[in-house]
Amino acid sequence: MTDQAPNRARVIPLRPPAGRPAPERSAPREPLWRDLVGDVLRSERQSQERTLKDVADAARISMPYLSEVERGRKEASSEVLAAAAHALGLSLGDLLARAQGELVRLGRPARHGRTTTTSSYDGLCLVA
Repeated sequence: MTDQAPNRARVIPLRPPAGRPAPERSAPREPLWRDLVGDVLRSERQSQERTLKDVADAARISMPYLSEVERGRKEASSEVLAAAAHALGLSLGDLLARAQGELVRLGRPARHGRTTTTSSYDGLCLVA
């Protein structure tokens, strides 16, 4: 046996640690789905003037976990997202549609010469 530590994958944080600026890049980073969903949940909760505790209790999830979801730190399951949405009076579809709207709003133009096509379909497709 060797006394070396097993090889471990290096984890690269997606967000810069608090207090440090993000490294400069040539192109803006695509928004992450968990950030968009968390922003929608937080925005709706605040617009209803409700506390994290109130919504977490109604959704039957822990307050720290809901906080992590709102901040985009946790990739929540569809069950957790549905529970949080229902606690806010939204359906899961409403929550995802609002997040998709934010994704489109924050989207950037196509790259590498690709053009966008006009389509009557304005849906959202999630793949497991």
